Amino acid sequence: QVQLVESGGGLVQAGGSLRLSCAASARTFNDYSKGWFRQAPGKEREFVAAINWNGGITVYADSVKGRFTISRDNARNTVYLHMSSLKPEDTAVYYCAARAMGGSMYSSTYAFWGQGTQVTVSS
Repeated sequence: QVQLVESGGGLVQAGGSLRLSCAASARTFNDYSKGWFRQAPGKEREFVAAINWNGGITVYADSVKGRFTISRDNARNTVYLHMSSLKPEDTAVYYCAARAMGGSMYSSTYAFWGQGTQVTVSS
């Protein structure tokens, strides 16, 4: 069973930084595009960022552009989300996802998901 495992979440003050990691259990995921999504309490899951298989193409939600950076290290089967200048509205459970085609903003197009990691930003 292929798995994605997120880590790196936690509690941080507004203006601070965190780095989320998503480790894949299989090297075959290196050919997959990866995405980060988040879901706040009472809200729908929303797109955060996506990266294609070799890291050459990245896409960001307007709400995080300039503050978050998605990257990947295929030698480590890992994708990262570097988050800076965090705001209380960034508080959510962050999910990593993988799809066989190019990066997408639409969660329904991703076949594989991690269990999520909580990020809480205090004001």
